[in-house]
Amino acid sequence: MTDTAFKPRVFSGIQPSGDLHLGNYLGALKRFADAQNQGIQSIYCMVDLHAITVWQDPEALRHSTRELCAGFIASGIDPEKSILINQSQVPEHAQLAWIFNCVARIGWMNRMTQFKDKAGKNAEKASLGLYAYPSLMAADILVYHATHVPVGEDQKQHLELTRDIATKFNHDYGVDFFPITEPVIEGTATRVMSLRDGSKKMSKSDPSDMSRIALTDDADTIAKKIRKAKTDPEPLPDSVEGLADRPEARNLVNIYAALADMTAEQVVADYAGKQFGQFKPALADLAVARMSPITTEMARLMADPAEIDRILTRGATRAREITAPILRKTYDIVGMVGPAA
Repeated sequence: MTDTAFKPRVFSGIQPSGDLHLGNYLGALKRFADAQNQGIQSIYCMVDLHAITVWQDPEALRHSTRELCAGFIASGIDPEKSILINQSQVPEHAQLAWIFNCVARIGWMNRMTQFKDKAGKNAEKASLGLYAYPSLMAADILVYHATHVPVGEDQKQHLELTRDIATKFNHDYGVDFFPITEPVIEGTATRVMSLRDGSKKMSKSDPSDMSRIALTDDADTIAKKIRKAKTDPEPLPDSVEGLADRPEARNLVNIYAALADMTAEQVVADYAGKQFGQFKPALADLAVARMSPITTEMARLMADPAEIDRILTRGATRAREITAPILRKTYDIVGMVGPAA
């Protein structure tokens, strides 16, 4: 069996860490919504099991999980077209992760740079979950036999580990059971940068609220943050190459392009020679037009948490129709007396 024998299926997960912002929307949520009409089954997941690799306030985690679900839906994810789930409601994720813990090698895990970055100098005090979570990420993907995963550059190493685990499992047991999942990296604004520093990724952890546009910001706040975004005194160039050494200018052009479904080249062509005093108001109007409906819909959904919970319960039921048979077959391959059908 070759990889092409697997039914095309997309999986992607986002941690419910709160404070969704424009980078989450343009880098993930918008592209998920755009992709769901391509005829490929898609599973989108709130990975709360990953979130607790560092301590979380329980009430804040519950709120952030529901808010992320609201963000998915408000951004255009249709829970009937796509499967929208909360990770902990689909137990096969964690069950397969244990098997993958026994497939993955310590040397592989020691090479994971994100653990080193997150644990820092206090690695001995980090949780075992933080160390092992790339194995759970592999299970998240492969428990659906997902063939494609939209990822940012910072997650490519984890997807490579997923491929290594699938390859080793298939080799060890003489099967072609798990697909060798392909990364999907595309689009204008995969990395949206800070509005205060074009060299840094937009992040909820930045101490300046002016560095990001939150999906809960109202229209006035969105416009204000765009107007006050850091720029340089030069006019916009007549080619994208002219943005090479201008990170703040390049960031605003990329944001405009992504919101308007244009290329950066088209934006530069339209605004060549214009000052930011002319470009920023146009970008602010565009951002308000695109983002305000999302803010409004998120607020409506968050006012009815029971409806969000119902959507997630329905998603978990649909997800388990896929995951339960795959886990049973995995147990059978390994030689375990697994759960009955």
